[in-house]
Amino acid sequence: MKNIEDINKAQIEKLTSKKKITNFFPGDTIRVGVRIVEGKRERIQNFEGVCIAKKNRDINSSFTVRKISFGEGVERTFALYSPIIGSIKVIRSGKVRRAKLYYLRDRKGKSARIAEKLRKNIGVDVEVKSSVPGDIKQDTSIAEEKETSKVEAKKEESKKEEAVQAKKIIEKTTGKEKDNLK
Repeated sequence: MKNIEDINKAQIEKLTSKKKITNFFPGDTIRVGVRIVEGKRERIQNFEGVCIAKKNRDINSSFTVRKISFGEGVERTFALYSPIIGSIKVIRSGKVRRAKLYYLRDRKGKSARIAEKLRKNIGVDVEVKSSVPGDIKQDTSIAEEKETSKVEAKKEESKKEEAVQAKKIIEKTTGKEKDNLK
């Protein structure tokens, strides 16, 4: 039993050393770049859809992607470590409470939609490489700056609205005082 596990781990390391496998979950909208060989030419064809199932079984891991093409549902199952997969890109993260989304097969239109999961990246460590080899800086403020800039923009916008409202009130009161003086 140990030997089989060791062989599987070695195969996975060998396959992942060539390409990086993106982490994704059922419910995510993903774009899979599939290598297609036509004669002597090789090209990449993208298959974009919702991941409705993912099976994690070491080297035998696979996932199923479903899309609607010209009104017909099309499902395609891919082996995760297959050499025909050129790339996997997560387009949108879905918010689901199931591991297998087979119920989407029966749904059409708006009922087949999946809510989007909003992920916050506050406090994420980002490695910034400098020009000096071996010198890596940890920068945690990048994600925080983006969030604070959004908050600051909202505060500035509300201050501007308050200033406009205050000017309108002043104009109304000064107009009434002028009428009273006449």
